[in-house]
Amino acid sequence: MAEQATGGMALQGLKVLELGQLIAGPFAAKLLGEFGADVIKVEPPGVGDPLRRWRKVQDGTSLWWHVQSRNKRSLTLNLRESEGQDIVRRLVEECDVVVENFRPGTLESWGLGWDELSAINPQLIMVRVSGYGQTGPYRDKPGFGVVGEAMGGLRYLTGQPGEPSVRVGVSIGDSLSALYAVIGTLLALQERQRSGQGQFIDVALYESVFGMMESLLPEYDATGEIRQPSGSALPGITPSNAYACLGGDYVLIAGNGDSIFKRLMQAIGRDDLAEDPRLAHNDGRSANAELIDGAIGDWAARHPRAHVLEVLDAARVPVGYPYTAEDIVRDPHYQAREMIQNIQLASGSPLKVPGVLPKLSRTPGRIGGAGPELGQHTREVLDELGIDEHTQQQLRERGIV
Repeated sequence: MAEQATGGMALQGLKVLELGQLIAGPFAAKLLGEFGADVIKVEPPGVGDPLRRWRKVQDGTSLWWHVQSRNKRSLTLNLRESEGQDIVRRLVEECDVVVENFRPGTLESWGLGWDELSAINPQLIMVRVSGYGQTGPYRDKPGFGVVGEAMGGLRYLTGQPGEPSVRVGVSIGDSLSALYAVIGTLLALQERQRSGQGQFIDVALYESVFGMMESLLPEYDATGEIRQPSGSALPGITPSNAYACLGGDYVLIAGNGDSIFKRLMQAIGRDDLAEDPRLAHNDGRSANAELIDGAIGDWAARHPRAHVLEVLDAARVPVGYPYTAEDIVRDPHYQAREMIQNIQLASGSPLKVPGVLPKLSRTPGRIGGAGPELGQHTREVLDELGIDEHTQQQLRERGIV
């Protein structure tokens, strides 16, 4: 049993082999590991996953690593060598899930594609995450999350009208793909209980983003209208925008429910708009968005942010402001929901990391500690496969593990 595994967890007993690197595939495997799956992460000997050197690096390791790779066992393995490929095949014999996010065709070139691995283990579930999917004219093109965000339609909508698009400040395309990968894994596991057979799951980054684009496509098809960037507003849903307060701080107000809108207008002293029949429903409000945003903006600009939040909270109007990392750490709700967790690094230093979600009432997830050191569990995994110490030493000397 893996050193992180504990009893009573939702995915206890599930064995996952992670062959991917960087974000989308490893993020999916991380989510599975947080709920008890034994995740064996394969990394190139000597260098490891490039994520170990991404963003802020402390004591030689990315701080991101300790979020992305927690609850995993690190196995160093050279997949380009036949001996490394043979070890993967032996692992697949006893694994439930393989997660990979190489460019399509890469694993096939190593003899580790779906046809080969499913022949070894017919119950295997293989999650394949790539930029454009395993089929289609673009399948062989390299595709990172930012390209998926662009092709999926998201990047065209971000930013101010008439200005260059801006990116979301995190790798949202990869993360969305990871969520779809986990959904697909759980669906395939459920179906396997009935059929006894595995299957592969094909997740494309651009499709994961496209799937989030709401009514973008049917609106174009029905009206010929191409949705345009709208800054902080949400076109067709009014009011939902950012408003400047006295002193320059911003608040975000979502008053687009019919009864909420009425309470919002009353709270800012605009009973005339609260009772205006044109504004009773969203379609009428959207037709008069400039009028409504102007009224809210004029009111907010006369008051400091704390006052705006207090008044609208009392009126039961959804309101907030853009949180920084410091705001998140200080917020009592984050703390009460255990979304700020503390781990200890190998150096002994404490580190705050995000908590686990979703929250299950009976079999919640957990954090087993910091991300593993490179190759930390190589000997352990090879021992479990029954590979003797002499052979392991030879593999180390040849750079296979």
